[in-house]
Formats: sequence, C-alpha cells, structure tokens
Amino acid sequence: MPEKSDPGPRNLITDVAGLRVGNAEDPHIKTGVTVLLGDQPFTCGVHVMGGAPGTRETDLLAPDKTVEQVDALVLSGGSAFGLDAPSGVADALRAQGRGFKVGDQLVPIVPGAILFDLINGGDKNWTENPYKRLGASALTNASEDFALGSVGAGTGATTANLKGGLGSASFTLPSGHTVAALVAVNALGSAVVGDGPQFWAAPFEQTAEFGGKGVAQHYPETHVPPTKLAAHANTTIGIIATDATLTQAQCTRLATAAHDGYARALFPAHTPMDGDLIFAASTGKKPLTDPVADTLYLGHAAATVMARAIARAIFHASEQPNDAQPTWAARHG
Repeated sequence: MPEKSDPGPRNLITDVAGLRVGNAEDPHIKTGVTVLLGDQPFTCGVHVMGGAPGTRETDLLAPDKTVEQVDALVLSGGSAFGLDAPSGVADALRAQGRGFKVGDQLVPIVPGAILFDLINGGDKNWTENPYKRLGASALTNASEDFALGSVGAGTGATTANLKGGLGSASFTLPSGHTVAALVAVNALGSAVVGDGPQFWAAPFEQTAEFGGKGVAQHYPETHVPPTKLAAHANTTIGIIATDATLTQAQCTRLATAAHDGYARALFPAHTPMDGDLIFAASTGKKPLTDPVADTLYLGHAAATVMARAIARAIFHASEQPNDAQPTWAARHG
C-alpha cells in the first residue's frame, strides 16, 4: 500500500457512502452530541482501551452476540448524564419506523459512548438532563456535510494544553475501499509536541489538513502535561467506518487496530483516567477481494486516518466564552 493516499472528496467520515453525521450542542452548558446515522443498518464492533469508559449497548457488539447491525452510533459529552443521548436518538428513529423488528415492535439499536466535560467552564446547573433532547436534535441535523472543531460531542472537549474538539478524516485504499474516522477528542494527554505547534500526527498529514507545520525537531521522552491529572475529566471516543464488507468480528478487529491512531496522535493515550473507545462500522457495500491482505490494510488505514482526525479536531477548535483552554488557532494560527 502506498505511504500516503488521497483523502476522500469531503475528508470526512461521510465519504463512506450511506453515512451521515449530525451534531447538536448547547454553548451555555458547553456540551453536545454527535450521531452517526446509516441509510441502512450497518455492522458494528467496538474496542475499549481506556481505564474509565462510559458506554451504552456495547455488550451486544461482541462477535458472539446475536444482533450484528445497529441503526446509529452516538458520541456524547456529559459523562454518565450523556448516556441519555442515545435514548433521544432511539425515540426519533422509532418514530421514523426504524429499528430491530421483534413481533409487532421496532427497537432501534443505538450504542453510545460518553466523555467527561462537566468542569469545562459551562453552566451544568440544569434542572432536566439535556442529553436526550440533544440526541434527538443531532439526529435531525444528520447530513453528509458537517462542521469540525467545537461542535457536537467536541463542544466542551479539552486536552492537556489546548481545547479539544470533533475531528474527521478519510481516504481511499488502492483496493477501492474507503476508510474514515470520526472522533471527539477530550484527552488527558496532548495532541501537540511540547508547546506546539507541531502535532504528534504530523507524519500522516495530508495536504496541510491541520496546518502543515511539519514534524517537531525534538520529542520529549517522559514529560506528561499535568493539567488534567487531578480532575479525571477525560476520554477520547471515536468511530472508524468503511464500505468494505466486514463481519462483526472483523469490525472488532478494525476497531482494535484503530486504537494505534490514538497512540500516534495523543501523548499519552489509553490512560487509567481516559475511557478511550472506538466503534467500527461497516456498510458492507464493497466485498473484500483478498480477505487477508485487505483486512491488514484496512487496519493500517484505520490507525492512520484516526490519527489525522484527532489532529483536525484540535486544529478546528474555536474560541468560546469561559473556555478552560486556549485553542490551537489562538496560540499558533
């Protein structure tokens, strides 16, 4: 496989045909929700590598479970409160006549994951959990085109030294399969080397998609930025999608491989205080021609495109009142 491949036409996860993304946010609370929706149910797997995850309906994604396809995936802020966001999505999907059919009932399958953004400068003194409403709104906003940075689940995200955000990236393999990533970056670690502006993901950058600053000249060996250690207010949650025809077990393996992208783009990653998680989604539109080689390259591509998506999340973050961290653009742009 070539060292680099061109991004898709949007450089977004929606370059995988049949997928849409919707974002909804509340700037007063400094939080939001992101929904990945398929035109049709899609095969899904998941892999968790962080020490503090928060999830809904991930057990059913194990390769030995009966239901292999889901209707949507949800990434949300709000810590455990954000687990209510998939309920809003499920209600809206049921009203649209979508879901797993059981007798005369439809049960939308909507796994979700959350990040912790409760102490980021927003007003969290709500009288009613807002995440069900935000989930339904995000579904309504689903489109092939969507914004990056301080939107959706990335609205209130932070990293060790800069604002986090929502990122996405894609490319097409020589086999013709498209691989793409969507990620909400709220990491304990840093996406930039030292004080920046170079990103850890710089070796994988395509067409100056996150500033074109190149690679750093010096890389610290042991320093871990301490700013988020005490708060335990972390977690990076993401989705890898492809049009390759994969089983639930193969999706699980794809999600596992994609975690290498976290390690390439965040320093450190997969800590005991992060709930780092990746879903993998297959629309199944393009069969594998060589099951061994194709799945190997898909995994490699997943890690690379995830690293790029993480850097793009930080690069596109925008300033808002009462921010807990500066944006990359304000500091380096």
